[in-house]
Amino acid sequence: MSIPSKYDASLVENKRYDYWMKHNYFHSKPDEREPYTIVIPPPNVTGILHMGHMLNNTIQDVLIRRARLLGKNACWVPGTDHASIATEAKVVAKLKAEGIDKNDITRKEFLAHAWDWTHEYGGVILEQLKKLGCSCDWDRTKFTMDDDMSEAVIKVFVDLYNKGLIYRGYRMVNWDPQAQTTLSDEEVNYEERTDKLYYVKYKIEGEDGYVTIATTRPETILGDTAVCINPEDERYTHLKGKRVTVPICNRSIPIIEDDYVDIEFGTGCLKVTPAHDVNDKEIGDRHNLDVVDVLNPDGSMNSFGLHHEGKDRVIARKDVAKELEEMGILVKTESITHNVGTSERTKAVIEPRLSDQWFLNMEDLVKPALKAVLETGEVKLFPKKFENTYRHWMENIRDWNISRQLYWGQQIPAYYYGDGKNDFVVAETAEEALKLAQDKTGNSDLKVSDLRQDSDVLDTWFSSWLWPMSVFDGIRNPENEEINYYYPTNDLVTGPDILFFWVARMIIAGYEYKDAKPFENVYLTGLVRDKQRRKMAKSLGNSPDALKLIEEYGADGVRVGLLLSSAAGNDLMFDEALCQQGKQFANKIWNAFRLIKGWEVADIEQPEYAKISIEWFESKFQETLIKFEYLYSEYRLSDALMDTYKLIWNDFCSWLLEMVKPAYGEPIDKITYSSVIEILENNLKILHPFMPFLTEEVWQHITERKPEEALMISSWPKKETFDEKLVYKFNFASEVISGIRAIRKQKNIAFKESISLFVMNNEEIENTFDEVILKLGNIEKLEYVTEAVEGALTFRVKSNEYFIPMAGSIDVEAEIKKLSEELNYTEGFLKSVQKKLSNERFINNAPEQVVANEKKKEADALAKIETIKASLASLN
Repeated sequence: MSIPSKYDASLVENKRYDYWMKHNYFHSKPDEREPYTIVIPPPNVTGILHMGHMLNNTIQDVLIRRARLLGKNACWVPGTDHASIATEAKVVAKLKAEGIDKNDITRKEFLAHAWDWTHEYGGVILEQLKKLGCSCDWDRTKFTMDDDMSEAVIKVFVDLYNKGLIYRGYRMVNWDPQAQTTLSDEEVNYEERTDKLYYVKYKIEGEDGYVTIATTRPETILGDTAVCINPEDERYTHLKGKRVTVPICNRSIPIIEDDYVDIEFGTGCLKVTPAHDVNDKEIGDRHNLDVVDVLNPDGSMNSFGLHHEGKDRVIARKDVAKELEEMGILVKTESITHNVGTSERTKAVIEPRLSDQWFLNMEDLVKPALKAVLETGEVKLFPKKFENTYRHWMENIRDWNISRQLYWGQQIPAYYYGDGKNDFVVAETAEEALKLAQDKTGNSDLKVSDLRQDSDVLDTWFSSWLWPMSVFDGIRNPENEEINYYYPTNDLVTGPDILFFWVARMIIAGYEYKDAKPFENVYLTGLVRDKQRRKMAKSLGNSPDALKLIEEYGADGVRVGLLLSSAAGNDLMFDEALCQQGKQFANKIWNAFRLIKGWEVADIEQPEYAKISIEWFESKFQETLIKFEYLYSEYRLSDALMDTYKLIWNDFCSWLLEMVKPAYGEPIDKITYSSVIEILENNLKILHPFMPFLTEEVWQHITERKPEEALMISSWPKKETFDEKLVYKFNFASEVISGIRAIRKQKNIAFKESISLFVMNNEEIENTFDEVILKLGNIEKLEYVTEAVEGALTFRVKSNEYFIPMAGSIDVEAEIKKLSEELNYTEGFLKSVQKKLSNERFINNAPEQVVANEKKKEADALAKIETIKASLASLN
């Protein structure tokens, strides 16, 4: 098999991925092996690959590929989420562009368009993940709206309803006026904004006086049903029991007393609008106030807005404020900074809205999930710091609003048979619902056509919280072979931003339906940020095109760039230069492989230097292998990659290959060659999870392989005992070789010119690597001495002194002149640094890091002066 002169990722990656797919290496089915299971955090079906996906899925692929090499039955289940709000918004926009209004077509017609959209655009992201090298079991690809997945969701809803945990309630909810649906508390993001605070006078009935209130939302004045004062506020004792007139609409409302009112905020008088504020609703309930909703579902004013009807709430705010000013009752405005809730999906400002919704009672459901993470440690969070965040949310959990006013999603299986609020039954099918309705009403004449199914759908998270079970059909068939084999799964890799949305809820569902954890470990990755620490986002224009990065640097290069940027659990400062570093690493390995394959192999005796070199690297490799156990267990994949990088680039390419390389034109012995090939193969195995394409390509070029001998299904290198002292001895020897090379470079002595080396062995280092030092330093004579060698250049490694006689090799006078000039310059530099360090003003006022830098300059200059003086002494 011919070996190309250069590594071209664009020619390799599709070929190798097709090869893996052809031989079904990614597929898993239950057998006698230990399972290792990961379920993908399902991306939105409408999504495309971004940097967060790249990081998350690279980490998962590293873990799954290593598990395969460790001999485990590795199963990585891919899939997508139907993303109710996001997908419906896209379909609505598409229909609008075609001149179709969602409200003008039936639910069935809309869903047909939604499925068309899903079939056309859905799953694009999964195809993109293949470009990254993700080794998912594509035969197992799931979609949260698949028939079997939807059946599982409905089954769980009915079960929880029958247990009394799901109920329907008229409550204040978060309303997204753009998507026109309710949202759970976790889907609301709070942003700090500066708005106007309007001070408005309300006329006191039967008097000439006014009460002044402060509000950021003058348009909701038209929904006021009371003004509230604190009973302890002495300023307003005279107002007790009186009434005021609401401006514009002239509604007569009472002045009430409630200790909720903050005496210090605004004027101390609070307008109460029960339909538009959670706290106002609670006050209204305590005082039996009327509820007047002034907004339509889309955020525009309704008929209670009078002549402002039809205006968007933002326009109405300005117009109402202007009207109040014209009436002479707008006292003043001032700026106020406050937190404003916005929709996580559409970014629209959330409206508190009273609505009939479905809720899941969470109080008892959370208890096993709390215990699993915070007491027994059955589920471990990495990094551990997230346990406090988890505890806070779980201990303060509110009932989950699970209904959404959408078409796209699992339709709630509640069937109404009458007009009353409680005239409904809950069942998995319409036929089952009919029987329940007949039993409940005693009316055997009821027909399916008499039933009306609830029009709402379930929150998307209500399907994805079952994901680790439903992908193995564990809800519909709770004792099937696959759920019993693959569940609980092993590792979950996801972002901390969905710790509540998804992770916590999956743990809750796992204990409720399998009485077992859904996964053992949760690795919460950091967010991907740019070099300015800004979160990468399309809106900022700082997020590179994922596929273009792969095109430019190769998938392996991008994977290396992402992981080198990513310290465990911390935000990732992405730097494209690291992808270039990954590409260069691939080239380095390819060139090293070509060098090895270019050697002529002969049946000759193995040199001593090659024998000890092989022994050293094998010990170094084993040392790294043991360290990997800890790094992988802590999800410190960036560190594991860096150790692999150093082992291959420095120890293998830069040292070992130089140590065993035969002289120009000479062959290498068989024993050394076969050992180097075995070492290369082991290097490829530990690098494979990080750089799968390159490693498989090199592996397949080393020798002809059968399909069952592919790298990705080979075996992780075995741990063996190793010689720690040998590793230390080489580290010492490498410093000696570096010292020799430095002197050759300084003195312009060509490598082909052999030199002598004399050693004062104060460290009593064994001569294990002397043959290697002779070879790599081109030393014709190495001798141990007890006294300094006169007229020689010298360097030190710890307390050992090394002497290289230079007589005849250099112009001694010129060298003395050069060193003397360097000494004068360095001593002058030292004086300037020490002068600065003796200045108390500088020491007291300069930043700590600046002072530390100056002290390092001083130390470096002192060391350099000592070295120059030693060299001068050896020449005199």
